Amino acid sequence: ETHVHIGMGLVPDVFTEEALQHLPGDVAIGHIRYSTTGKPERRNAQPLVVRMRGGMQLALAHNGTLVNTSRLRARLVDEGVQFRSSTDSEVAAKAIGQETQATHHLRSGIRRAMEDLSGAYAMVLASPDSLYAFRDPNGIRPLCIGELPDGRGWAVSSETCGLDIVGARYVRDVAPGEIVRFNEEGMHAEQGVPAGRPAACIFEYVYFARPDSVMDGQSVYQARRNMGRILAREAPADADLVLGVPDSGIPSAMGFAFESGIPYSDGIVKNRYVGRTFIQPTQAMRQLGIRLKLNPLPSVIRGKRLVVIDDSIVRGNTSKKLIEMLRDAGATEVHMRIVSPEVMWPCFYGIDTDTRDQLIAANMSNDEMCEWMGADSLAFISLQGLRDSL
Repeated sequence: ETHVHIGMGLVPDVFTEEALQHLPGDVAIGHIRYSTTGKPERRNAQPLVVRMRGGMQLALAHNGTLVNTSRLRARLVDEGVQFRSSTDSEVAAKAIGQETQATHHLRSGIRRAMEDLSGAYAMVLASPDSLYAFRDPNGIRPLCIGELPDGRGWAVSSETCGLDIVGARYVRDVAPGEIVRFNEEGMHAEQGVPAGRPAACIFEYVYFARPDSVMDGQSVYQARRNMGRILAREAPADADLVLGVPDSGIPSAMGFAFESGIPYSDGIVKNRYVGRTFIQPTQAMRQLGIRLKLNPLPSVIRGKRLVVIDDSIVRGNTSKKLIEMLRDAGATEVHMRIVSPEVMWPCFYGIDTDTRDQLIAANMSNDEMCEWMGADSLAFISLQGLRDSL
């Protein structure tokens, strides 16, 4: 029997003590979703449960974005498969279900489905007695394995910080194209599809990953500090204070301050209590936007020339509003320094930008962006500088 508990909001809001008491079993998967395909609504939430002919159920959770969803979906619909949601993850789950029914073997079903899936995927799948973890052949999104103490079992997580929280010891990453099975007999690994060219997403280090994670042997926190140090060498600024935009900009701001000798200060406070309101925001709250999330400290900022470190500029709206807020708080100069290069093209592997016309750097020169946002100067780290930070 499969027990499912799904909701909208922050994890502690959904998984109350009472909800956890009603989830028995030896195999479990969970998921939190930053939606890149399909609307952020309950029917698109994961894990997805697929019922096979004969009654067996499979549950699947997916991080990443598939790029051949419509073709695969059309083929499955022709084969009589019905869909409930608009997500690429359901297409993957149903493809695995179809292939498993054809081969009568779950691992063969996963392997054959992997041959058909294109794009970025780090997936976990629960069957009644086993947990499976598998990853696309380029290893675009991260996935790692941990072992619980005293032989209590195994854990798989997108990031090592997830293992730390449950007290598991990091063992290794799931290799690109690999299928790993965990059950009562322990861990069994095999190559599902041949590994391709390694292509880990560098934006994990810039923004997505938590600073307390380690990916491919590289501490995310140290990588972010390095980005700030390298940016201070590439694009110095004459200023009184270095500020980081919370949270991802703060380690980089510390690195910039260290390298430049300009003091670092906490000049922007992040509101940590806005979680739920952003799930289904009203128009009025949307307009409050960044003001609900970030608040500058006038006592720190007034009369100062600032270097402001942020992780990226995508559409540019957030930076524009932030610079306005800093000037309202009394900053005399605002020099923006960005620890990723200009975002010139959309990403189809799990970053939510659709077209080039949404990307400010694809449509304006550096000087035009600087003027539009109201900064005194603007500079981005070079691609080589970002690589060197890792």
